[in-house]
Amino acid sequence: MEAVQPLSDYEIERGKPLPSVLHSLVESKLTAKLSLRYGEKLEILPELSLCLSTIAFTPDICVYSKMKITFEQEEECMTEPPLGIVEILTKSQPLSDLIGRRSAYFDAGVKSFWVVIPTFKTIHVFQDANHYTTFAEKDTLQDDQLNITLPLTEIFPV
Repeated sequence: MEAVQPLSDYEIERGKPLPSVLHSLVESKLTAKLSLRYGEKLEILPELSLCLSTIAFTPDICVYSKMKITFEQEEECMTEPPLGIVEILTKSQPLSDLIGRRSAYFDAGVKSFWVVIPTFKTIHVFQDANHYTTFAEKDTLQDDQLNITLPLTEIFPV
């Protein structure tokens, strides 16, 4: 019988499994590429805690319109919904965990929701809770809600 491992502080606090190296690499590349391409009009914020009307969670990446950041006041939990949310599947995480959040995100006012599956080099872009487009490996991701175009070869090396 396999021993059950207790949840780490990270898992308890964030409500999700510890990220793997692959998860971390993909999150880093997405954050960097989106910031470089769209940083003048969008804020690309990894690991930001959200406290929205329907959910309290820490997505892998949140996308907001450009905002004025002041360093005098630290917000620990954003109450304004982001325009977009990116969730990256970790090997120990069931896909149903990520997919199950889509309705809550859209109900809270999110305009676009991405589910990234690193091992398959795919990104599923949800336009609403029931409709999505899948982009794979050599495709160029097109998110009309966020007005983002991104070649996946920049995220998933060929």
